Amino acid sequence: MRRFALTALGLIALGGAGFWGLTVPKTVDSAAYSGLHGDTGRGALAFAAAGCASCHMAEGAQGADKLVLSGGQRFVTAFGTFVAPNISSDPAAGIGGWSVTDLANAVTRGVSPEGTHYYPAFPFDSYKSMAPQDLVDIHAYLATLPAAAVPSPGHELGFPFNIRRGLGLWKLAFARPDPVLALPDLTPAEQRGRYLVETMGHCAECHTPRNALGALDTNRWLAGGPDASGQHSIPDITPGALSWDEGEIVEYLTSGFTPDYDSAGGHMALVVENYAQLPEDDRAAVAAYLKRVPPNP
Repeated sequence: MRRFALTALGLIALGGAGFWGLTVPKTVDSAAYSGLHGDTGRGALAFAAAGCASCHMAEGAQGADKLVLSGGQRFVTAFGTFVAPNISSDPAAGIGGWSVTDLANAVTRGVSPEGTHYYPAFPFDSYKSMAPQDLVDIHAYLATLPAAAVPSPGHELGFPFNIRRGLGLWKLAFARPDPVLALPDLTPAEQRGRYLVETMGHCAECHTPRNALGALDTNRWLAGGPDASGQHSIPDITPGALSWDEGEIVEYLTSGFTPDYDSAGGHMALVVENYAQLPEDDRAAVAAYLKRVPPNP
């Protein structure tokens, strides 16, 4: 019995060490960001493309208040309720004290400055391909936005989802390929569109179905499905299901109006508001890329 107990303890210790090693948060190479200088004008456009304010503004904020990134919006999912944190320039309640590397780790690796994992309700697996210059520009722009001394409320999650360390295994299991689709011979405009859709705009986070553990099913890329709460349906935006031509897609991303005289609502209205701030060439690039995505089988 003593030998059995020692063997069991050894196996438990070995398993624990393996779990700890596999779930260590992976961080960026800070050298990728050294020597880059942020531009607030470019940062404002990158910030809009990434949709930062859409989730991190206060619930119901209007007008200029949308740039007060005090957080607090609640996102109900099957795993619990996630609450967007304060990412304003406040150095205590927000992220005003973060370095470029801190922001890069958070946005592209899902790792906090303290070295803990962020939940994939934050779309770091899409943002992981963000160009270093775009991130540096966003960092510069964030510093110009209002500070808000509003504490970030915690997420409302039960066991085992409240154990952040386990997210290291989730990241290992479900990290997506980059790019997701091996589309041949993309034009420069289509390549730009892919970057805006797959990375900056993180469109797949809503428009791609998820598996039982909340990871995107890349075999049904942009094919629509239930939203995170399971109460609503998000449309398939692959060719065939989305029959709009490129000009109609550009118009929708500019004004929010569909060819059928309907209009964007809910969170999509915020996405349109963000994309309307980008150059028309960018909206045209998104439309061109969407036309190259294989139809949902």
